[in-house]
Amino acid sequence: MQEPVVADTKTSNRELLDFVFAWPAWFFAVGGALNGLLVAAFVVVILMLMFGLQFLGYSHPVYWGFLIVNFVFWIGVSHAGIMVSAILRLTQAEWRRPVTRAAEVLTIFSLLTAVQFPLIHSGRPWRTMYWTFPYDWNRGAWPNPRSPLVWDPSAIFTYLTSTILFVYVALLPDLALARDRAPNPVSRAIYGVLAMGFRGTTRQWRIQTVAGLLLSAIILPIFVSVHSIVSWDFAVTSVPGWHNTIFAPYFVIGAVHSGVSAVVTVMIVMRYAFGLKRFITRDHIDSLARLLIVVATVWLFFFLLDFFFGLYGTEPAEVDTWQRRLVEPPWVVIAITFIICAYIIPVPMWMFRAIRRNFFWMFVTTILVNVGMWLERYMVVVPALERKSGLTFTYGDYAPSLSEFILVAASFALVILGFLTFSKLLPIMPAADIKEGQILADRIRVGRANVPAAMRE
Repeated sequence: MQEPVVADTKTSNRELLDFVFAWPAWFFAVGGALNGLLVAAFVVVILMLMFGLQFLGYSHPVYWGFLIVNFVFWIGVSHAGIMVSAILRLTQAEWRRPVTRAAEVLTIFSLLTAVQFPLIHSGRPWRTMYWTFPYDWNRGAWPNPRSPLVWDPSAIFTYLTSTILFVYVALLPDLALARDRAPNPVSRAIYGVLAMGFRGTTRQWRIQTVAGLLLSAIILPIFVSVHSIVSWDFAVTSVPGWHNTIFAPYFVIGAVHSGVSAVVTVMIVMRYAFGLKRFITRDHIDSLARLLIVVATVWLFFFLLDFFFGLYGTEPAEVDTWQRRLVEPPWVVIAITFIICAYIIPVPMWMFRAIRRNFFWMFVTTILVNVGMWLERYMVVVPALERKSGLTFTYGDYAPSLSEFILVAASFALVILGFLTFSKLLPIMPAADIKEGQILADRIRVGRANVPAAMRE
């Protein structure tokens, strides 16, 4: 069982809410730099709307590039919140307590970032309502309900809505705590409205707990369906290399791998940036690293299945696509880099307890994982499109443009800025959950022995 933080209520309240009511100098410097990246991305998008997708280097047959890679990547990172929060909440894992809020908030802003890229990629964002709603009633034209491009908005909107509800229900006790400790009447009034009259009565606690458990159970099928539908964006097309029934579980487990790694990175940064060293301990990072070992190994298994299934049918197009990915330059360099970053370096290191409990090495290895997983999405998307298809006479030639790199950097800036803003306005640590862990850790005397009052693991 993880050793809980033991502190009096007053000290815990002050430390957990310190960043909400303080204005450190680095907050403005970091926020200004992130906003600068977003302004640069906005200029790129405006130019793209003026000149078309060819401004980003897209042409027949390679119409998907960094934009769709970013979309798949951030949808994957968004799976962190449900994997870490909902599943661990249902299993009553004690070490989840300081981790859950950060994972859930990361889910929200990753989803909000992900949905920007299909809108940009459409070239005419104001017409994307056609993906989800009937249009042109005079001619009786309707979207194709069999297309994943219709399923995607529905699944992502449902996932985002349920995640926001999930976060808000868990946030109510902390909003009430912020209301009671707010330094000025305006803040007190705002937090009071958001807290919805939560006073900590027995009935309110019971309803809040049951609602959290129900949302945890309801959101799990959505968690699986969202990235499965994203994988079908690829699988139902006519592009060789994407026709694989293993894509749905392969994409889901890859999403969990990148998402949980992102949570570890965020927790380590929070520990030092927000002064939460007493609440985010080596035990929590160790537990997440153990989880990552299992997730990474399952992901490698599905990756190998995708490879062997592609070769097993001996279809020339499939074999040629895999040959381009793993043999031909420059793809062979990208393939080697991605597998080294995503598995070969981090997983053997995580087998050692000293590495799992070292914040620096866990930060480095989880960053490597997401570098590798981004490259893995790039390998899935581009090589298959570059191959000569039925209506082309030559293989495609695609090279990323500077504008695309700016959009990638801006996507990270948007997620970080959203997370930082949330942390500044609302408690990023679930204070009520942490205090509950302290209460459950109280020891009582049974006979001649002192034992924990409650054991959850």
